[in-house]
Amino acid sequence: MEHAALDIIFIQGIEVDCIVGLYPHERHTPQRLRVDVELELDTEPAAVRERLAATVNYASAAAQIAFLLRSCRFQLLESAAHVLARILLAPPAPGERRAQVMRVRLRLTKPGALCGAGVPALQIERDCARVKLAQEKKAFGAVDIIHETRDAGIYRLNIAPGHGIPLHLHRVMQETELVLSDGLLCQGAAAPAGSVFHWPAEAPHRYDNPTDRWQAILCVDTPRFIESDEILVEGVPAAIQPVPAWPGFTSP
Repeated sequence: MEHAALDIIFIQGIEVDCIVGLYPHERHTPQRLRVDVELELDTEPAAVRERLAATVNYASAAAQIAFLLRSCRFQLLESAAHVLARILLAPPAPGERRAQVMRVRLRLTKPGALCGAGVPALQIERDCARVKLAQEKKAFGAVDIIHETRDAGIYRLNIAPGHGIPLHLHRVMQETELVLSDGLLCQGAAAPAGSVFHWPAEAPHRYDNPTDRWQAILCVDTPRFIESDEILVEGVPAAIQPVPAWPGFTSP
């Protein structure tokens, strides 16, 4: 699908220490990765209405990029770029207040990969027409499947008003989750947008949405989601504190 000329929001110089590499030494030692992003969309509605909800919150976009790079342990730059493009081009989640990005251009650079012998980089361009998310209905709302590999799955959990994800644990999977909206309770306490939680195996956890709005969470499962490993339990949630989030995050 071709689109008319659009406006461009640039987010340049996102630098994240993460696992991106195929060789054994790259699987254990984080490397610095630089991400430069161009987001194409129509910004005129935001200009006329002067509302952030009519454009893209670049702090939120940068936080999601950093979260996925830190959490997924990609083997190839190509895999990382593909996943980042999909989350940036995904339709807004239910209740999410932002514009649809029509086209994205991503440049990923590994400045230290060749030890001074050169600087490898990858640039890709994707159109929103190429992003078709599968969705699964759940008792708490719905799950958007962003991407799945042999080693991990990336999902957007959409929690309906007045619903929640009941207390559960995993014996095999580990989960890392970024709260995308304001209003959720995690383990019974407020979990503002930008909160990041890492749930190791055997750690009981839950989310509740007491609001009248849909709420969303970006989730990375390692390995990819195993339905039989979603084990409902009773008792006390794990006492796990959020890990530091990307600076400047605000609710979309």
